[in-house]
Amino acid sequence: MINYPNEIKIGDAIAGDGNKIIVAGPCVIEDFSMLEKTAAFLKDIASKRKIPVVLKASYDKANRTSVSAFRGPGIEKGLEMIAAVKKKLSLPVLVDIHCRQEAVLAAKVADCLQIPAFLCRQTDLLASAGKTGLPVNIKKGQFISPRAMRLQGEKALEAGSGGVIFTERGTSFGYNDLIVDMRSIVIMKETGGGVFFDVTHSQQSPPSGTDTGTSGSRKFTIPLCCAALAAGADGIYAEVHPCPSEAKSDRDTQLSFREFEGLVDAVSEM
Repeated sequence: MINYPNEIKIGDAIAGDGNKIIVAGPCVIEDFSMLEKTAAFLKDIASKRKIPVVLKASYDKANRTSVSAFRGPGIEKGLEMIAAVKKKLSLPVLVDIHCRQEAVLAAKVADCLQIPAFLCRQTDLLASAGKTGLPVNIKKGQFISPRAMRLQGEKALEAGSGGVIFTERGTSFGYNDLIVDMRSIVIMKETGGGVFFDVTHSQQSPPSGTDTGTSGSRKFTIPLCCAALAAGADGIYAEVHPCPSEAKSDRDTQLSFREFEGLVDAVSEM
């Protein structure tokens, strides 16, 4: 059995072993202005609340409901924008990747690589992320048990990852709903690695065959976050957008700046 580092360094932010951090950012980069505005807001939150914040930035959302859905600027242009914002605001950055070839390119900019939930068992992808030496955040698939995540983390650690974090984001409940079992956080923490709670994706309603996009709700944001932190989560993961109603993806679950700041205030003492 491979030992998991219980402290994971993402840039200058440290997760695990009693340290709490926030990972936040838009679902996908829509343009440079939106990314910069969101990052500046998160930098201000980090400064005012004295809590480490990692910018989550996606150059491509490969798992879209419809072929016509917006995916982002692509890897080349997207990484240029992420690098510029990172340099200007000195925020650590988490970037999700979708295939082996993206790992090395993204690692030139990112401080942490993320494996999307639907790809959490892809051995070659996990190994490619691990070989960069960066910490790897593995989103727990909606279809997989928390106990099985240990084996996925070992794939990244065996390849040389600087640490592994698991992110709980809900479990499939029938075809069009998700539930959050907080026992999952306790079970995944037994690995010794870090565990985050994704409050926005966990409130999604996956699409049916007649839907053209994913729907969801924000009303459980604070109670779910409080429950996750009480269960031992090392950090909160949330998608944040300047104007969620105009977002090009996940508009029903992304948090506005005001909503996100309210969430941080509600959980800051936990």
